[in-house]
Amino acid sequence: MTARVPEEGDAAVRALEQLISCIDESADELRRARVRAEQLLVERRAGKAWLELVTEESRPLVVESISTVLASLAGAGHTWRREEAAALQREQISINRIAALFGVTRQRISALLKENGSPPAE
Repeated sequence: MTARVPEEGDAAVRALEQLISCIDESADELRRARVRAEQLLVERRAGKAWLELVTEESRPLVVESISTVLASLAGAGHTWRREEAAALQREQISINRIAALFGVTRQRISALLKENGSPPAE
């Protein structure tokens, strides 16, 4: 089954593009955090005190980088899920079927569609 992409653009496509960009940026940030974590481990194993390691660590801290990545991915993933659900609904897929595809309840799909301004319909 092939769907025609509206000429004005497709919100789900834009959300997926943003998710891909977020994944790439997150991977880069996590690689930097991993390098820094490895440096901390080497310094700790060399006998440096935790307080010294923490107070000398440059910003963003490893834990800050990880928190930022998780928040970014959660936001982009949520937007993608919402737009994907709306796109499926526009293709006349039932809320129950979308819920089964996503592995969530129909109530969760209804809430996503309401966020998107789409009236839930069966």
